[in-house]
Amino acid sequence: MFKTRILSALSGFGAAVLFATSAFAQSSKQPGPGDAPDTALGWDHLWNEVLIDLYVIGIIFGVAAIYMLIKYRATSPEQVGTAPKLSMANAIGWALIPAAIFMADDFYLAAKGWTLWEHQRNVPEDAMEVKVTGYQWYWEFEYEDGTVTEELKVPVGTPIVLRMTSEDVIHSFGLPNYRLTEDVMPGRITYIWFNPVREVETVVTCREFCGVSHSEMFTTVSAVPPAEFEAWLAKAAEG
Repeated sequence: MFKTRILSALSGFGAAVLFATSAFAQSSKQPGPGDAPDTALGWDHLWNEVLIDLYVIGIIFGVAAIYMLIKYRATSPEQVGTAPKLSMANAIGWALIPAAIFMADDFYLAAKGWTLWEHQRNVPEDAMEVKVTGYQWYWEFEYEDGTVTEELKVPVGTPIVLRMTSEDVIHSFGLPNYRLTEDVMPGRITYIWFNPVREVETVVTCREFCGVSHSEMFTTVSAVPPAEFEAWLAKAAEG
């Protein structure tokens, strides 16, 4: 009987680990074209899943704690509390099986995060490149035709890769609407890319203290229809 219980506990642990391994393998596959057209939406979904995970675990442990407080409460001032006796099989089962279930869930969420990150670091082949230079205390954007502006305007439906450097100190390029942040450093070129899938005007901010006017280092980021973008770029090139 003892061996049977031990094997049952270990089987449950093995099944949970197998589930985690399978989830990691499936989640870590590189997405193909069109699998994640809106990476910001992917991060939002992952964050919601993390919150659900925390709520579920919190509720389970909260209910278990309340149950044990009520069930094993002292009924008189002289009573001394004692823990219930557990067999070796029960002790192993209660330790390993819940741990395996929670770890499997954590591995699954971690694998999804890794997949999103890997996708975010692989720039689509059809991405439009914009060079970004950080100064104290403003951003400068250079488009593929050589046009230079101090605002970022991009066409909806076209992936945008930003190749970034700094002319003075370390800055941090933050696109809150697209859930992106990347350091911008002198002597190095860093990059991020995003996919503007809808028309929206948001901001880019510097997310790392870079001097007395750090709080003023922001500008607009506008995703507009392609025709409107072409007209704007032609006008900016003339000016």
